[in-house]
Amino acid sequence: MKRAAALVCAAVASTVYLFTPAQLAQPTTDVRASTPGLTAPTQKELAQKIVASAENGTLNWRSAYGYVEDIGDGQGYTAGLIGFCTGTHDLLTLVERYTRDHPGNALAPYLPALRRVDGTASHAGLDPGFPAAWRAESRAAAFRAAQDVERDRVYFEPAVHRGRVDGLGALGQFIYYDALVFHGPGAGPTSFDGIRASAMRQVRTPAQGGKETDYLEAFLDARRRAMLTRHPGTDTSRVDTTQRRFLREGNLGLRPPLRWQVYGETYLVP
Repeated sequence: MKRAAALVCAAVASTVYLFTPAQLAQPTTDVRASTPGLTAPTQKELAQKIVASAENGTLNWRSAYGYVEDIGDGQGYTAGLIGFCTGTHDLLTLVERYTRDHPGNALAPYLPALRRVDGTASHAGLDPGFPAAWRAESRAAAFRAAQDVERDRVYFEPAVHRGRVDGLGALGQFIYYDALVFHGPGAGPTSFDGIRASAMRQVRTPAQGGKETDYLEAFLDARRRAMLTRHPGTDTSRVDTTQRRFLREGNLGLRPPLRWQVYGETYLVP
């Protein structure tokens, strides 16, 4: 898995208690009527591929369900589809929700330890069996589905909702989604809503009568600053040579064929 996963965990760890996913998803204004945008099945599939190119170094995003590793970022184990972490509460929430519906699962015995290590880098009570239990449970269709649900609840649906509120099309909704995955929810200056607020201070959104390309340029500028503020020297290619490339090509609908570079690798969706 790419080093970006570590940054996701760090972002969520610092912001998860500022806004809950449920709060993020609440309407803040009337949602403008629009085409399905990123929620169209083919567009959502494409979005998962682009995110996976940065998070996992592959377009095969489904290959990450069973991933589990401590990547040395101070957030314990990073695992699963979107980089849930034992130190950032989102992995605990996932396992708690899954266990309510599937109480006999292989991860349920680790819930007491997961609660104790939440917010820390500790493996206490998780070693040596937790990684093997995660991989084993990830072979179950129900657990893979649970990861999908949690990804959508915490990241995808709030991002698409915010994008529609702001009058953005599929590319803008994707830009919001990737930012929420990387930076986490929250009002801090390097969290998603802080980045959005910074962009809105500079340029009006399409819903406010602004030009979509101008607003998205401002959002990507704000996001790049936030990335470098949080992690000085970090590779910002997921913005510079991926999302900004699509924007400058005028592909506001995020329609294939797509070609982009992230972390030194080139990807193509015909």
